[in-house]
Amino acid sequence: MKKQFEDLTEITDRKTYDAAMKYLNEVVDYATRNGYFADPAADNEYTREFGRIAGMTADYESIYMDFKHIKVKNPLIVSIEKEMRKNALNQRQVAELLEVKENTLSQIMTGKRNVSMKLAKKLYKSFKIDPKTILEYA
Repeated sequence: MKKQFEDLTEITDRKTYDAAMKYLNEVVDYATRNGYFADPAADNEYTREFGRIAGMTADYESIYMDFKHIKVKNPLIVSIEKEMRKNALNQRQVAELLEVKENTLSQIMTGKRNVSMKLAKKLYKSFKIDPKTILEYA
């Protein structure tokens, strides 16, 4: 594989960034196919080239690109949804099981309402959700 961008020390424009990202993907594909990335501790021309180009693209991204924050779902809500699927329950059935109004459960599931201590206890008793998850994310 022919090296590119050998004289490049910094990426300052989108055209160069896009070309560097394309090249970075080519390096990854080639090195992976040929086993150069097989050992996590490997130090070879491909791991060094990957680090060099990836570092410059990361610097460009942090300086010139405005990424929106990725929304991450509340782990407690994920746990409740997992239990719903596991037990084949819909939201109405879960609300009945937890002795809350369906509207209240809906607001909790969408993050518009917090989990009360009373409901936290019911989540633990009914679904065996990890108490640490309940305490941290309720």
